[in-house]
Amino acid sequence: MSDTNGPVESGSSAGAEETPSAAAASGEAANTAGSAAAGSGRHARVVLVDDHRMFRTGVQAEIGETERTGVEVVGEAADVDQAVTVITATRPEVVLLDVHLPGGGGVEVLRRCAPLMADAEQPVRFLALSVSDAAEDVIGVIRGGARGYVTKTITGTDLVDSIFRVQDGDAVFSPRLAGFVLDAFASTDAPPVDEDLDRLTQREREVLRLIARGYAYKEIAKQLFISVKTVESHVSAVLRKLQLSNRHELTRWATARRLV
Repeated sequence: MSDTNGPVESGSSAGAEETPSAAAASGEAANTAGSAAAGSGRHARVVLVDDHRMFRTGVQAEIGETERTGVEVVGEAADVDQAVTVITATRPEVVLLDVHLPGGGGVEVLRRCAPLMADAEQPVRFLALSVSDAAEDVIGVIRGGARGYVTKTITGTDLVDSIFRVQDGDAVFSPRLAGFVLDAFASTDAPPVDEDLDRLTQREREVLRLIARGYAYKEIAKQLFISVKTVESHVSAVLRKLQLSNRHELTRWATARRLV
């Protein structure tokens, strides 16, 4: 499965106990990578945009030790209006942008921040950081002007590296997502509109994909930072809108549309 239950992922197998020596090696590697970034004199001012406070706190703890990583978190935002305000006020080098936000989503933030991205002297660059690995989400924010797209399975060390690469003007993608962009821009035809899928909200689409991948309600709740009851409500709404009877039909529906 491509999703994870936390802001960043250590890379260890689920349920496996990490030995003291392995833990020490892992920590040493992360510290070495972070020290290398800081020791090189690199510095990036970053704004975190995500509607889950717990996730922002986790990312801040993982990458925000400036002396170690070279990354300075200068602002946070939980919705589109807050994001535009904070980004305009702080003018960071890089914005870590969630795709699904109250107020219009990441694409709306990009639209309203277009003049900042176009500033030749001090451009603000965007790196999408999202739980979603759906092709339409990836293509939408790249067309909106983001320089890259990584999922929340990324490690802290790799996220720091991605931030500096985007700061330098490079394009950065999680491996599986690069193909979506190549396919989209290689074709002159617009992707077909799926009227059934368009009936669902962004959150309902997230729940749909996780259900189709076999996640239990508790796992989805933890993944999306919502309650189990909220997950149940979203599943009921999805089944009703798509006129399906159960999660098995839902899985077949999603698989047929290559949403899994």
